[in-house]
Order: sequence, then structure tokens, then C-alpha cells
Amino acid sequence: MTVTMTPAQLERFQAKLLRERADAEERFAEFADAMSEVRAARSDASADDEHDPEGPTMTQEWSQRTAVLADARAELAEVDRALARIADGSYGVCANCGKRIAVARLDARPTAELCIDCARLQR
Repeated sequence: MTVTMTPAQLERFQAKLLRERADAEERFAEFADAMSEVRAARSDASADDEHDPEGPTMTQEWSQRTAVLADARAELAEVDRALARIADGSYGVCANCGKRIAVARLDARPTAELCIDCARLQR
């Protein structure tokens, strides 16, 4: 069942997705730079912060920043998949059942690939 969105809706969601992509790219760049700093500090043999009770260890910093980078990378991939669906005409159609995804759901989560019913079944 193919249900298309109006051109105005598609333009609105594309603009929203492009803004989300820009935000995710900014976070990714910021944390990639921060990772370089932590990487450099970790390679400095004189930097023994593992025994510093005042702050987080480099291992903690590395772990936290790695998680943020992974989240930003995953968000970029989700946004890119949504933009590809806009380009191929399948945006707003549930990838599971083929029904239209409610506009309210897409407003809340523009990268949604599933309608609310199918998303609930996957939990």
C-alpha cells in the first residue's frame, strides 16, 4: 500500500531532518575533537589521572565520549535513511506494514520508519 505525503509535508520534514543532521554533525565534530584530546592525553605516559580523586579518569572520559560519538553517528545514519526515503518516495510509509505513519508521529520523531502500532509490537 503506497501512500504519498503532500509536497509541502515532504519539504517540511526534509528541512527538519536537515536541521537535525546539521546538529548531529556539529556534535560529532565537537566530540571527535574532544576524543583527539583524550587520545593524546592517554598516550602521554606522564599523565597518571587514574589516581586523581578530584575528577574523572581518562578511561571514564574516553568511555563517555565514545558513547556520545556512537550516538551521533547512529543519529546521522537514521537521518540519512529518512532523507533517502524522502528521495525515493517511501517517507511516511511504515516499513513493516505499509500503512501511512501518522504526521504527529513524524513530527515527534521524523526519522521513524514504523507506524506507532508496529513500533509498539517491536518493544
